[in-house]
Amino acid sequence: MTEETYPYIQRDISWLSFNYRVLQEAKDPTVPLFERIKFLAIYSSNLDEFFRVRMANHRNLLRVGKKTKKEIHVDYKQIVKDIQRIVNTQQMEFSRIFEEEIIPELRNHNIHMLRRLDLNEEQKEFVENYFRDHMLPFVQPVLLVKNKIRPFLNNAALYLTILLQDRANSNKPHEYALVKIPSDHLPRFIELPAVAPRKNIIMLDDIVRHSVSWMFPGYDILDTFSIKLTRDAELYIDDEFSGDLIQKIKASLSRRKVGPASRFVYDREIPNELLDFLKEAFDLEKYDILQEGRYHNNFDFFGFPDFGMQSLKNPPLPPLPYLPLEKAKDFYQAITEKDHLTHVPYHSYESVVRFFEEAANDPNVTHIKIIQYRVARRSRIMAALQHAVSAGKQVTVFIEVKARFDEEANLLWGERLEQAGVTVHYSFPGVKVHSKLALVRRLENGIPKMYTYLSTGNFHEDTAKVYSDFGLFTADERIVNEAARVFSFLETVKVPQQGFEHLLVGQFNLRTELEKLIDYEIEQAKAGNRAEIILKLNSLQDEAMIDKLYEASQAGVQVQLIIRGICSIVPGKEGISENIMAISIVDRFLEHSRVFIFHHSGEELIYLSSADWMVRNLSYRVETAFPIYDEQIRSQIKDFITIQLGDNVKARYIDSESTNEYRKDGSDLAIRSQLETYYYIKRQVEQEISKQKEEASYDAPLSEQ
Repeated sequence: MTEETYPYIQRDISWLSFNYRVLQEAKDPTVPLFERIKFLAIYSSNLDEFFRVRMANHRNLLRVGKKTKKEIHVDYKQIVKDIQRIVNTQQMEFSRIFEEEIIPELRNHNIHMLRRLDLNEEQKEFVENYFRDHMLPFVQPVLLVKNKIRPFLNNAALYLTILLQDRANSNKPHEYALVKIPSDHLPRFIELPAVAPRKNIIMLDDIVRHSVSWMFPGYDILDTFSIKLTRDAELYIDDEFSGDLIQKIKASLSRRKVGPASRFVYDREIPNELLDFLKEAFDLEKYDILQEGRYHNNFDFFGFPDFGMQSLKNPPLPPLPYLPLEKAKDFYQAITEKDHLTHVPYHSYESVVRFFEEAANDPNVTHIKIIQYRVARRSRIMAALQHAVSAGKQVTVFIEVKARFDEEANLLWGERLEQAGVTVHYSFPGVKVHSKLALVRRLENGIPKMYTYLSTGNFHEDTAKVYSDFGLFTADERIVNEAARVFSFLETVKVPQQGFEHLLVGQFNLRTELEKLIDYEIEQAKAGNRAEIILKLNSLQDEAMIDKLYEASQAGVQVQLIIRGICSIVPGKEGISENIMAISIVDRFLEHSRVFIFHHSGEELIYLSSADWMVRNLSYRVETAFPIYDEQIRSQIKDFITIQLGDNVKARYIDSESTNEYRKDGSDLAIRSQLETYYYIKRQVEQEISKQKEEASYDAPLSEQ
């Protein structure tokens, strides 16, 4: 079998398969009702971003010249067709789930979603008053006149197109109009008067539908149909090594809202004549348009009212304290004594926040360094950094301003930190910095000592509540010294004189060392020895690494993959990948951690990382994979991975047909890995509390015992 015949799943087709797994959660009757509605919102939000970025990229590639197309060696026209076919099918299922499952189930709980034809007189009066009092200034009604009046459609804004008939001249052809649905100013879901325990809801769209006749006097309203235009959000920043990159990004951000169309969605009931008119009016091509149901911007379901009905939500899993650090009397001494692993959102994020707050308040701390990729709007970590500067410490922050959709927020944080006196370094062209590192330098008896925190996730207090990530606190000189070299490179853009022996760092040794580790397993398998690789990733797309895994499989290496999102590898294919098994887990928390485990002749090398195995991560980013040396932590990580590999409730098989079949192992015991992980950690916390009580009792005077 030659490399030329290796199979790959196109990355965006694979991503659509992942997003379908999200939709599967929305149609799973065992998922609480309000959580199912939330998954509809997640699916829609994901898809909107996909079209703004990935589909926009494909559409632009369709427009390149023939010579360039030949050089690309990819049939983007076919990819676009496949994407549209898959999305259309998924949208049909989305509508079915909402109309035939969610709405009836809401009724079963006395929550009724009403349309304008369902309203009684009291509700009509309420709707009309609401429209006049709250919506009238925002609806922007306009008659559409061919070749004359063509209003600009705001990105992702909702509109109603209206089919009109001149009342005074019924022989006159139909006319068309446009009205904005002001969901950017008002809640999408409005509660209507009702007699308890009944609860009535109407969508903002239907309030506009009810009220359009007032906006067009002299016309009969024949029908209304919703539309939405999503605009290209790609920044198209040339990564040349010159010019002011930050200014380029600021300029590109201003253009994002007026970018070309990447998706025009419309009510599938719309008449062909009206659709043709809109296509011409807004200069749309066949690859720009997609059918949806009656409503768009379904990510607004994030704001669906819950009426305080907690029984229709997931049972709470409050974050658990990591007591060895949160209750430590001497925070840094606790890290000196041993490494510590936290696993959010099962663990509280308090240990990470305390890492910075302790440093800010500690008179012995001289330096604090951190890489900021995404950060919460209100951040105790950022507040601690500003406080540290005022306390006379040297604080350095590297800000990646090319973090998609967070560029503006990161620039604002950069300006705020600079004003506070923080030394801020920004992105350099050609490479994104995606490592999740922080470093604290402290004087202890006059001798400098460094502490580092390395993570698979961002320094973001909000996402830490829903993203599953690992974080390591360590004072191990093998790791902290190399972490310091990463910061030195980011601050000086000079290659460190000493290389990296323990950390795997993008732009230096990440790809090559991973290849060596796979090659070692291949050698062991060929020699008849045990050889295994376990990878947990968000995405696996890099064809060179996939080829290595195919080679490993053919040599007899057992490869187990846990891939949340994009997975371009084809597992279980005879003669190529029969020793590769891949699953994906979608549940209440977003699986975000990256874990690499290599059997390595029984030595078992374990790395946690910020890096997925995509071309961009391995070739065009500064990423960090860090080894786990502490035996207790290594054992914990293996337990977490074993739990996930045993999931038979939320795990789906990944295959070439994108069937997303749920993994069933024939066991009578249901293993839902996220719940199992939570209770695994809860037992650890309870054991730690019991241990502390015993120690306190042992240390107490006899008179107190």
